[in-house]
Amino acid sequence: MSVEKALAERVILITGASRGIGRAVAIASAEAGATVVLLGREEATLSATYDAIVATGGAMPAIITLDLSVAHPELCQSVAEQIQATFGRLDGLVHNAADLGDITPMEMYDPDTFDRVMSINLRAPFVLTQALLPLLKASPDASVIMTGSSVGRKARAFWGAYALSKFGVEGLTQLFADELKNTSNVRVNCVNPGATRTSMRASAYPGENPESVKTPESIAHHYVHLLSEAARGTTGQSIDLTAKS
Repeated sequence: MSVEKALAERVILITGASRGIGRAVAIASAEAGATVVLLGREEATLSATYDAIVATGGAMPAIITLDLSVAHPELCQSVAEQIQATFGRLDGLVHNAADLGDITPMEMYDPDTFDRVMSINLRAPFVLTQALLPLLKASPDASVIMTGSSVGRKARAFWGAYALSKFGVEGLTQLFADELKNTSNVRVNCVNPGATRTSMRASAYPGENPESVKTPESIAHHYVHLLSEAARGTTGQSIDLTAKS
């Protein structure tokens, strides 16, 4: 199958699809033939990604609004029901949404901010994956991609809840991958995008020249590969894109 249509006939759900890496992966997936489900907090910003996909001739996407800071099991189950009713299948899930929280010493870290970051970055991927597993297991070849970080591999001072949540994401990837590898066609991998030109990156490094880091569009093809049949058999991996484009 050509790279351009590597995701033909697949339905892919992408969280945080409004901007940055999520938007780039959504557009690249649609260009590769997928029908994309865009999930985020605000319909207005998701609509911009929707319009970009339609403008490039991709399959008509869908929009689901959900605040992942309050992604209770019932709400995630509702997402699964919407996808089942609309498409009858799900072949891929990309967890991209994240909250940076505060860049501050742990001894000064606000507990409420800690809870919010952990809810969005770690609890939501767990609960949403759990709710979507029946659909993913029904696919002949399903792929789940978690988004990690360099600070989730080696802790860095002042990165607080964000770093801790990304350590958890690495573990969540390994757990799901190990539990599913012999019982389903679902593979689960974690991608560390590395320094990428996003609004979150700008918030964390306000003095950095954005031109000095790679664009989300330059790494989107790595996600498309992991979502495609070409990555069948690849699971439980922590994939580092820090030096790739």
